Amino acid sequence: MIHLTHALVRRWLDALLHIDDTPERTAAAFALGVFFGFSPFLGLHTLLAIIVAFLLNLNRVATLLGVYSNLPMFLAPYYAIATMAGAELTGHRLPPDLRSKLGALFALSLFHGEFWRRLVIIVKPLMWPYTMGSMLCAVVLATAAYQLALAFLTNRRKIQEIMHHHHKPEHR
Repeated sequence: MIHLTHALVRRWLDALLHIDDTPERTAAAFALGVFFGFSPFLGLHTLLAIIVAFLLNLNRVATLLGVYSNLPMFLAPYYAIATMAGAELTGHRLPPDLRSKLGALFALSLFHGEFWRRLVIIVKPLMWPYTMGSMLCAVVLATAAYQLALAFLTNRRKIQEIMHHHHKPEHR
């Protein structure tokens, strides 16, 4: 299983690294994916990222790698922190009884109408802080992702050029 995962990751990295795009365009595609992956457009992030990647003619594999850098284990903590940051920025206060309301909410069944009614009531005052916070955090993360991806791709190409030149047979 680990070998299969390693092989899959290797293939994706090869597709990312062995394209004709410049490192700048590949890094931009990755950063675009990171932006949408951490944006407030949760649930639409993949579709929106691919549409924009097609419109800008960017590498779709690099874009998807960026989108899926927001792993499921990061979702709740990231969006909670982003919403708190958005609340600070917009001057909104988080409801003091938010934790108890969420606890009571998850005591209900997802398949019951009362769950969804209460969810809307709880989430509605948080929409603006959520949107602002996750948008700002997505821009910051995408900017960092661009810089890191560009450094990685540029250095990787330099190493490949050195290795190719070093292993080139000498002509006499």
